[in-house]
Amino acid sequence: MSEAKPPTPTPGDMYKGWLFKWTNYIKGYQRRWFVLSNGLLSYYRTQAEMGHTCRGTINLATANIAVEDSCNFVISNGGAQTYHLKASSEIERQRWITALELAKAKAVRMQAESDDSGDDFSLLAPSPEQTGLSRNSEIQTTLRTLNSKVEDLATCNDLIVKHGSALQRSLSELEAIRTSGDPSEKIRQVTERATLFRITSNAMINACRDFLLLAQTHSRRWQKAIQTEREQKIRLEETLEQLAKQHNHLERAFRGANVVPNSCSNPSLAAKSTSSGKGDASDEDDDNEFYDAMEEFITVPADPKYHKRSSSNVSGISCETGMDDQSVNFDELSLASNPDSPQSLELEPVRQRRTRIPDKPNYYLNLWSIMKNCIGKELSKIPMPVNFNEPLSMLQRLSEDLEYYELLDKAAKCHSSLEQMCYVAAFTVSSYSTTVHRTGKPFNPLLGETFELDRLKESGYRSLCEQVSHHPPAAAHNAFSEKGWTLRQEITLASKFRGKYLSIMPLGSIQCMFDKNKNHYSWKKVTTTVHNIIVGKLWIDQSGEIDVVNHKTGDRCHLKFTPYSYFSRDVPRKVTGVVTDKDGKAHYVLSGTWDGKMEMSKVMQSSVGENGTEGKQRTVYQTLKPKEIWRKNSLPEGAENMYYFSSLALTLNEQEEGVAPTDSRHRPDQRLMEDGRWDEANAEKQRLEEKQRIARREREREAVKPSNTPEEADPVEPGTQPREVSDESTHPDNYQSMWFEKITDPVSGETLHVYKGGYWETKDQGNWDMCPDIF
Repeated sequence: MSEAKPPTPTPGDMYKGWLFKWTNYIKGYQRRWFVLSNGLLSYYRTQAEMGHTCRGTINLATANIAVEDSCNFVISNGGAQTYHLKASSEIERQRWITALELAKAKAVRMQAESDDSGDDFSLLAPSPEQTGLSRNSEIQTTLRTLNSKVEDLATCNDLIVKHGSALQRSLSELEAIRTSGDPSEKIRQVTERATLFRITSNAMINACRDFLLLAQTHSRRWQKAIQTEREQKIRLEETLEQLAKQHNHLERAFRGANVVPNSCSNPSLAAKSTSSGKGDASDEDDDNEFYDAMEEFITVPADPKYHKRSSSNVSGISCETGMDDQSVNFDELSLASNPDSPQSLELEPVRQRRTRIPDKPNYYLNLWSIMKNCIGKELSKIPMPVNFNEPLSMLQRLSEDLEYYELLDKAAKCHSSLEQMCYVAAFTVSSYSTTVHRTGKPFNPLLGETFELDRLKESGYRSLCEQVSHHPPAAAHNAFSEKGWTLRQEITLASKFRGKYLSIMPLGSIQCMFDKNKNHYSWKKVTTTVHNIIVGKLWIDQSGEIDVVNHKTGDRCHLKFTPYSYFSRDVPRKVTGVVTDKDGKAHYVLSGTWDGKMEMSKVMQSSVGENGTEGKQRTVYQTLKPKEIWRKNSLPEGAENMYYFSSLALTLNEQEEGVAPTDSRHRPDQRLMEDGRWDEANAEKQRLEEKQRIARREREREAVKPSNTPEEADPVEPGTQPREVSDESTHPDNYQSMWFEKITDPVSGETLHVYKGGYWETKDQGNWDMCPDIF
């Protein structure tokens, strides 16, 4: 910076200076002149442009200010405006942050105090030129008046300080001579100075009243004007978006009219496709071309010869160029005909499940006051109030993975292991779809807590979860279906609070086995990140890579969850994948988003293309038209007031008869929170945690006792198995699970807890005497 650094700003100052603003990857950061005034931050290329050309303005009243490092900071209004800025030094950056925060606080305060009902803003809008000139003139006049009032306030402030100091000195002197001499002269001085102080104070009060009245009068009109311009901007953006869609539609229709007659062997289908305008316009991306975030592979439409060949293929892939999406179902054509398929057999629900829970109370939560002492610590070891939770336990969240169980039902009917892999991969992606708005933390299960999800009569599957360890926290899950598949998983969560965001790393393995072909799949979960912990609105992102492996055939699906980036042109929450056989040959390409849908495209031919970014080599896949294999269910009405629960999640904590006494539905603190009684829930949560700590200390004492004879052995704690004391059993959490046992899987070689049986038989008998008392 060539200019001298300005002093630290005060609330009434206009602040200006040079900053570096990020423009694009080619030009990087460029030097711009920024001006902060009246809650608005504007920038220009040079100081000379201030009189005629403003390059951009952002309103701080609705903006978030985030510091990235010693010199960089970001200002965003949550919409299309985001400024990535860099100061020349850390001191300069701090000056700007101070000025911006003061301006934002003042703008928010003035916005909150504005009252539109008393506004006399004219509803008859003049021409834009007249509006701009009149508003500019009015604003300049008002600013000059306000500045004069501010100067009056500053003068009164100086006089109050001066007269107040003099009055204080006189009082001190009067105190000193109280015991000696005639104090009449000093009393006269004190009276005079007190009179001056009162007069100056009254002038200060009157000046403040005038300033406040003037500011309130004009702030209402300015707020109305800003709101009107904002609405006009939104309407303009919507109009541009519609025009862009219409242009895109016409372009696709023109391209389809030229291509379809040459590529489809059925003229009637071509005429139908051309007249309806469907297919290309609504279901495909631009030229079926997809670019990975790192440009590792590209998919392009396959040569027409593959389409012609596929029209007579008994595997069921039909003509891809003119066929309407509704006329051919990719799943049904690629699977063997089955009279018991879900399409031909409708299962009537035997029970009417609930569709609502009490609305979430509007309690204020100062998240920073809770999290500021937790930076760098393991989140599972930090006591959290229920204000940070949602009324479900981690076991119930784990059971939500089965919301799209139909994907596994379809996979169980597949004859081809490669097609089956596509459905299994889509199932792994679908488990994240419920997390996009779910920023609440689930309750940490107590050791020995269970949760059953019995949907055998409605959906053909049963599921059981149990908390098998407390340190580290680990939950085991088993689900089996009458349609011929079994799912099991053991998840241990490792979480770290990094200050600006929270990282949750699921450790453990998920396995899925199919009865008919004995295929055995395994995969792991990706990292979940909660952003804007301190400032701004919380939002969730999933990032990382998953390898779904078929241990029987050697097939593999490599899925990539692309992290969100401000500078990426990709679709947010994007997921891509390639299904390969044991020799590494690609057969299917998967694409979509983890909160929307997934599509699969059959690969006809692949070739190595030019190098992509960062020197990576790209593979070009020629594919048939993609087919949707999974789409997220819409949320129930009013979900924003019910913690953004899905239809399945709303039923998970519903009271049911016959479940184990250790079931999460019986957890009192969770039930109280669901009912909106958060204070009672917090007290109950502390009681349960203390009860769990007492039980843990008791297990520690039992573990370190010397071995006794059978006659002298202590009684076994309900819910545990008698065992010999060893070095391993001295671990505080060497807890023997009720329904799961730890084994090493001979197929995958992984060690995990698997269901050992007995739960559903015990439920049928109604005998839960062996269950521990954990609630």
